[in-house]
Amino acid sequence: MAEQMKPSGIDWIGDIPESWNTKRIKYIASLKGRIGWQGLTSDEYTDEGPYLITGIDFIDGRIDWENCVHITKERWEEAPEIHIKNGDLLITKDGTVGKVAIVNKLEGKASLNSGVLLIRTIDGFNKRFLFWVLQSEEFWTWFRLKNAGNSTIVHLYQGDFAEFSYTFPSHREQQLIADFLDDRCAQIDSIADDLEKQIEILQKYKKSFITETVTNGLDKTVPMKDSGIDWIGEIPENWDVKRLKFTLELCNDNMKVGPFGSALSGNDYTDHGKWVYNQRIVLDNNFQEGDAFISEEKYAEMRGFSVRSGDILITTRGTIGKTAIVPNNAPEGILHPCIIKFRVNSDYIEPQLLQMIFNETDFVKEQFVLLSNATTIEVIYSYSLKDIILPIIPKREQEEILNYIIGNCEKIDDIMQKKQKQLETIKQHKKSLIYEYVTGKKRVKEAL
Repeated sequence: MAEQMKPSGIDWIGDIPESWNTKRIKYIASLKGRIGWQGLTSDEYTDEGPYLITGIDFIDGRIDWENCVHITKERWEEAPEIHIKNGDLLITKDGTVGKVAIVNKLEGKASLNSGVLLIRTIDGFNKRFLFWVLQSEEFWTWFRLKNAGNSTIVHLYQGDFAEFSYTFPSHREQQLIADFLDDRCAQIDSIADDLEKQIEILQKYKKSFITETVTNGLDKTVPMKDSGIDWIGEIPENWDVKRLKFTLELCNDNMKVGPFGSALSGNDYTDHGKWVYNQRIVLDNNFQEGDAFISEEKYAEMRGFSVRSGDILITTRGTIGKTAIVPNNAPEGILHPCIIKFRVNSDYIEPQLLQMIFNETDFVKEQFVLLSNATTIEVIYSYSLKDIILPIIPKREQEEILNYIIGNCEKIDDIMQKKQKQLETIKQHKKSLIYEYVTGKKRVKEAL
C-alpha cells in the first residue's frame, strides 16, 4: 500500500511521503571553507606537497588529482578545518557554481582554495544522498530563486547555503536511494558518453569530408599537383591557390574592420534602433534577432561601418574565425569592433563555399596560428586575414562541388541532430530521475 503524502513546506517540491522530513542543511552538516586566501597566491603553488583543490579539478563527481596543484605543508597546516579526507563531500561556490564531488583515491594531504566548500554530514544523514540532492532540481530551483534578479557574477554564499532546506527519508532509505542512483545514473552516463562520442565522430567526419572535397574535388581521376601549401596538400592540376586579398571584389569597401577604440563605446548603445552586428549574430548565423542597437544619429555618424547584404562577417576575438553571410533584407546596422566584413569575387570563390571552408575546416585556422607566430590566436587582424591562402576552384566546378557538399552535409547534420536529440532526452531523463527519487515522488522498492 502506497504511503500517504504530506506537504513538504517547500513550494517547488510539493508533497512528500508521510515518513520523510525537511531540514536546513546547517542543522545536518558542518560547512567549512577557506576564509579568503589567507595570503595564498598562485605564485606559491608547488610541484609537490599537499593538494590544493580548486573548482577546475571537479570532473564527473570526483576530483582530478592528476592535474591538481600543490601547496607547501606549512600552508596546508594553516587551515586545519579544511583538511580534506576520503569520503568528504565538496561543492564549488565560485566560477562554475554548484559542481559537486565526493573525495576518493586521495593519497596524502589536501586542502581547498576559497572557491570550494566542504560539507560533512552528521550521523543519520547520508552524504551520498546529499550528493544527489545537490545535483537535482530540488537544489537548483532554490539556487535560481535565491539569485533571481542578480545581474552580477553569481556565487553560492556560505551563509545562504546554510539556509538551504531539503527533503530526506530514514537513513536506511537514504542509503538505498544513493545506491540506486549511483547504479542507474552510471548506466545513463555510459549511454550519454557513447552518444557524445558518436556525435564527435560525425563532426570529425563532416570536417574531413568538406576538407577533402574543397581540396581534391569530385573527380578522383584527374591529375593532381602540389599546391605548394603544406596544410592544403595536392590539388587538381587545373586548380589554383590564392591569398584572400586577391579574391576580394574590386570596390572601395571590400574589407572593413569594425570601429576602433572610443568610436563606439558602451554609452552609444540603445534599447532599439539600428543594429550593431556583433559576435553573437555571426556565431548563431541569426539575422532575425539582434541584441545590440544604436540610435539613428549614431548610425548616420558611423555609416562608414555599415553592413549590407552579401557582406561576409568574420569574428575576430573570442571564438575567432567564424563567418556568416549577410542575407538580403537584413536590418540596417554597423559592425561591432570585434567583427571584420569583406566581399569576395564569386568568379574566384562562391561566398557560401568560402563560408564552409572557414567554418568547417581546420586549414584556415592553422594559417591564422602560423601567421600570428603563436600556439593560440587571441585576435584576427585584417592583414593576416588578407594573407589566408585558399584553393581556387574553376567557376564551372564550384556550383557542382557546393551542391555536393550541401547535400551530403544535410544527411550528416540530420544524423547528428537525431543523436543530439537522443542525448538531450537521456540527460533530461537523468535529471527527472534524480529529482523524483530525492523528493520521494518515486521510491526504491526495498524501502517500502
